Amino acid sequence: MNKITSSLLVSVFIATTTFSQGKPGTDVTAPLHALQPDYPVPYNAMSEGDIKKVLDKVYTYLDAVTPAHMINRQNGQEVTDASQFDTTYGIKPGDFRLTAYEWGVTYSGMLLAAETSGDSRYSEYVKQRLSFIAKWVPAIKKKVADGSLKGNYVFRQPIEPHALDDAGAVCAAMIKATRSGLNTELRPLIDNFINYISTKEFRLPDGTLARNRPQKNTIWLDDLYMSVPALAQMGKLTGKTVYYDDAVKQIRQFTQRMFDKEKGLYMHGWVQDMNPHPMFYWGRANGWAIMAMVELLDVLPENHPGRSFVLQQLQAHAKGLAAHQSGSGFWHQLLNRTDSYLETSATAIYAYCIAHACNKGWLDAKAYAPMAMLAWNAVTTKVNATGQVEGVCVGTGMAFDPAFYYHRPVNVYAAHGYGPVLLAGAEMIRLVKNNPFKINDSSLQYYK
Repeated sequence: MNKITSSLLVSVFIATTTFSQGKPGTDVTAPLHALQPDYPVPYNAMSEGDIKKVLDKVYTYLDAVTPAHMINRQNGQEVTDASQFDTTYGIKPGDFRLTAYEWGVTYSGMLLAAETSGDSRYSEYVKQRLSFIAKWVPAIKKKVADGSLKGNYVFRQPIEPHALDDAGAVCAAMIKATRSGLNTELRPLIDNFINYISTKEFRLPDGTLARNRPQKNTIWLDDLYMSVPALAQMGKLTGKTVYYDDAVKQIRQFTQRMFDKEKGLYMHGWVQDMNPHPMFYWGRANGWAIMAMVELLDVLPENHPGRSFVLQQLQAHAKGLAAHQSGSGFWHQLLNRTDSYLETSATAIYAYCIAHACNKGWLDAKAYAPMAMLAWNAVTTKVNATGQVEGVCVGTGMAFDPAFYYHRPVNVYAAHGYGPVLLAGAEMIRLVKNNPFKINDSSLQYYK
């Protein structure tokens, strides 16, 4: 290496060091503790207005790209008379599917955003889409009954659900919409979904919800969210304890098999006849698990015998998640593998669940609220100018090797990111309304 190159490298190193540490000084001449750190994401308490701006970007994008219109696919013309449904009809193409489980989460996020922000556009979004579904499903069912429609026809999921993914998240959102007075025509769809969850989905002999893929007798952590919120909401809607009991049973029996008490995390999959059970702590699946507990606690009666267990498990899981948050505010795709990528949807789910638990008093807000704000600030850096959510892992199956999880693609059309971002922002609005965040000696603190 020649002298000129050496001198340039030294100059670059000095310049970089000086930049990252702020203006130069010594311990005698400058308050070094007050130098501005080089944070990778904003390190501050976002105001209610700033949070709402992020949500509005997402809303504006989604409202434009998820039309609730039926068209004649042969000529592209809109049709409105459901009684004249024809097999040539289809939903006007958009970027996302209105009855996918990810959109069940999105509907829930829209409803919460309307509640905490007071902006009725968000609830109107839900009303329009769910009313559209409720309007057309009866006519489509007639065509299915007479054999005119088969296979993966329009609105197949609410008519003939084949998996928990088809039923749970959308069902929970429909019950929330019904309870809020948005739509009174959803009950037949709700009953069909609940019947599938309660009586048709495959279960292990002890009643634990399971699948026969990728191996026989496999428990997917994801299925806690694809079942528990719908069961819990049905308990609230009907007052029948049987739904609460089943929801609590799922949390308990998944936890017995899949929760690593030492790490405070859940493994993604558990196969009955596999020994040992590989432990891959996938981020979004852990998000589905903690969100299932949050949604259950929201409606589970205070005197239900399983409530204390669910609350304690939520607290244990939150503690484990707290230990794995990265310095950027994000969580990793595999939570304990810091060389796996930083993933947006899981981070948004954790921001929502932790903030919600703080607002409810289930977690100590002084300890956990700054973590939620840091996570939210991280998520906002992934909402682009269009309102799309970046850095979201696409739909993911189950594997028992690390490469599968490390190399899952990310995409702005991965629908899994939008509901969690709406939920997180809506709950952060409530958090900042309740009590203030303040910077104290350079650190973010929450006061109550």
